[in-house]
Amino acid sequence: MSFFLGRILASSGPQVHIAPASVFNIGPLAITNSILYGWIGAAVMIVLFIWIARRISVKPKGGIIQFIEVIAEYIGGTVESAFDDKARAQKYLLYFVPLFFFILFNNLIGLIPGVGESLTSNGNALLRPLTADFNATLAMAVITMGIVYSSSIKEIGIKAYLSHFFVGSLKNPLYIFLGLIEMITDLTRVISLSLRLFLNISIVEIIVVVFAWLGHILAPVSAAPFYLLDLFDAVLQAFIFVLLGTMYLAIAVNHGSAHAKHDLTEEGLPERMNANA
Repeated sequence: MSFFLGRILASSGPQVHIAPASVFNIGPLAITNSILYGWIGAAVMIVLFIWIARRISVKPKGGIIQFIEVIAEYIGGTVESAFDDKARAQKYLLYFVPLFFFILFNNLIGLIPGVGESLTSNGNALLRPLTADFNATLAMAVITMGIVYSSSIKEIGIKAYLSHFFVGSLKNPLYIFLGLIEMITDLTRVISLSLRLFLNISIVEIIVVVFAWLGHILAPVSAAPFYLLDLFDAVLQAFIFVLLGTMYLAIAVNHGSAHAKHDLTEEGLPERMNANA
């Protein structure tokens, strides 16, 4: 986040690059500033949570440990509440709760002064938030939706999973067409998940930089409201990403469990169209 006066007072205006820049290479692999900062963030997060895990006890100790416990319990409760079967939901806490903290932590460390255009290497920003890189958010979305699809099929079977796309008799061509459209729409969730996180983090970052530059020597004052907005957005976007991933999985699993023993027929539908209509 560009908060240094050298950048704020630049007469040419603020410079914000959306695309990640290469910092160094490991053989043929280019390491970008977002990947580098993501590695640093992951290492710090692992050390921090190992330290917290070793100090958790039955009796609350207060401070950051209790704060993390409260957040983990809240996210865990949110995941559990989405599923009809609480025992089944327990299996997915091991993915969604750490995912929330990973996104949140990378969002927050992107707010540290010096991250962004302030520190440069060969004319490029040295550090860039991982969640402000579309490649990273797309990877997280692909993994999340991959878990959603594979777990849904594993939990309820391929037939029950397809039933929440094809809601009517397959004898009716219209139901087949609507089902295929629904499947295509479902695949776009990968793009929507990744774009939502990437754009929200990037746009608020740009707004902070612009208002910091407009404020000149009063940059901390002019940018402060938007910096607080960025802080709120960091928490909100992490929660939305995890919530949507959880709901996508829960909807398929809950629907499949309720209809796993039923064939794809027209009986029982409140409204239906006959194949010869």
